[in-house]
Amino acid sequence: MKIKYYSFVLIILMGLSSCNEYLDTTPTDFLNPRNYYETEDQINFAKNSVYDILGQARFHGIGNYLMAWTADEAFMNRTSLTTGPWNYFYNPSDRYTLYLWTALYDGINRANVLLANVDNNPDIDKEFRDVVRGEMLFLRGFYHFYLVTYFGGIPVKTEPTSSVNNVDQSRNTIEEVYAQIIADMEAAEPLVKGIKDVVSPGVVNKSAVRGMLARVNLQMAGEPLKDETRYQEARNWAKKVMDDSEVGHELNPSYPQVFINLAQDKYDVKESLFEAEIWSNNTTGQYEAGNSGYINGVSAAAIHGRGVAYLTTTSKLYDAFEEGDNRFWWSIAHFTYSTGSSAVKGEKNMVNVTTNQRTKNTKQPAKYRREYETLEPQATNATPINYTFLRYADVLLIFAEAENEINSGPTPAAIEAVNKVRQRAWSTGVKTITITNNGSGYTTAPTVTFSTGTGTNIGSVTATATATISEGQVTAITLNRDLTGVTYYDEGQYSSPPAITISGGGGTGATAVATIYDKSEGNVKPEFTASKESFLAFLQDERMRELNLEYKRKADLLRWGIFLQVNQEMANRLAVEYPGSPFIKYYSNVTERDLFMPIPTNELITNQKMVQNPMW
Repeated sequence: MKIKYYSFVLIILMGLSSCNEYLDTTPTDFLNPRNYYETEDQINFAKNSVYDILGQARFHGIGNYLMAWTADEAFMNRTSLTTGPWNYFYNPSDRYTLYLWTALYDGINRANVLLANVDNNPDIDKEFRDVVRGEMLFLRGFYHFYLVTYFGGIPVKTEPTSSVNNVDQSRNTIEEVYAQIIADMEAAEPLVKGIKDVVSPGVVNKSAVRGMLARVNLQMAGEPLKDETRYQEARNWAKKVMDDSEVGHELNPSYPQVFINLAQDKYDVKESLFEAEIWSNNTTGQYEAGNSGYINGVSAAAIHGRGVAYLTTTSKLYDAFEEGDNRFWWSIAHFTYSTGSSAVKGEKNMVNVTTNQRTKNTKQPAKYRREYETLEPQATNATPINYTFLRYADVLLIFAEAENEINSGPTPAAIEAVNKVRQRAWSTGVKTITITNNGSGYTTAPTVTFSTGTGTNIGSVTATATATISEGQVTAITLNRDLTGVTYYDEGQYSSPPAITISGGGGTGATAVATIYDKSEGNVKPEFTASKESFLAFLQDERMRELNLEYKRKADLLRWGIFLQVNQEMANRLAVEYPGSPFIKYYSNVTERDLFMPIPTNELITNQKMVQNPMW
């Protein structure tokens, strides 16, 4: 069951002393902070309002969603949406920028109100109050982290806003903002519960705090702060997650299952450390607005869960995957959903692999699939699919990157961490089929049978294939397409090569043998571990392969200091591969000013001490 975070607003009545003799100042609908936080229920209600921001349309649904994926993984494919942060044709008056800014500061202020009042009633159990304190400190730091990542130095707020007449506050430096984030999150870590003790990864927990501290420190180590001492802290916090024997974090054996779980409201605290709870199908009065699978999925009619597919994946993402890496089939759709009155939910039409570079820039993301949703009826323009802020795979990659920087090259521990991520993704299915005897006398294609597989992951356990005959002989055996779209072929899952039996068809004597992929084939190759630079370059691609369309790419490119370079490279790439594409300008328009988003015009008007970011 999903946790429902409802909005909560404290209406703080300000005294109007000069008008007292004319106005009746007795409130008829008023929650006074001094006498409200008297029970655990009241505190929980207020706490939920702080969590509420995580799933709000202004943050996840619109703000973070439309701004965080603008990179080399995918691009907005709507020529009608010519202006906006997704294509870098916008200005400080842009409403989506304002949505993101106000949502995050609303979250910060709500956290501050609760932190200021959580101890109002000392008779409430202290352990309960401390847990709430820890959760609020973390979320306050978390919201500041998103602001500093995308806007640079911003006002740090650690006290409730008590008056509309006292909102002017200067920007803190980037270093000062990060100092507060670290202070809040480190203070939260000993207070919050372990992940096994909370209802879901949607509740702040020790693993979430430790993992986010690893990410925050890694961001601090890169551009624009460039505090390289933070690599050690990033490594240490990631290691705390990895070494937590009580929880025993590990990767879900199936990469697709990670995202199916999100669609089916299933929690996996081994892999998913922190999620935004997206719970409604948009048919109730209050809901957390989700767009995963609707905007960034495969276009689909209502029978499959409607999708408008605003995103198109790039040839760079397409070319990043190696043969045997089954994340490819779950990241980039090689199918379309069936349409028409007779279509069955989840029914697909298979699309072939392409070698054409232009065509590679026309594919759709496949990671979030609405066909797996269990909440009925399905909404036409919103989904209940949770959004993961942090997965264990991310922690492993953070650890590997920090290790590489600290030791001026990859250590065995760093390589092992990356290998875990890659081996989870790797196929154990049939790799090749070799006919060892063509047989004779076949009048129809014989039946091809494989011995039973031993896998447990989603997808076919046992391979299936079809034979081709010519002049009475078996001339080819081809794996069948996987009609679920989990993999490309119905390749099965094996720990040793399966036996192949060829029967029927009126002939005899045909035999064949198979080879299978091995997870060790996914291990990082020596040429990528030869130096710090080669391993970092490999990690930059590996993070794209593992975390694509999970809204982390832009922040990564910014901290690596290659955001401008990558956007120009993508413009050049599209110009060659897709000449005349209207989407080239979405990359070529990026300039140095886009290293930070503009401070919203509304903020500049209301906060007289605020100054705009450079070049805006």
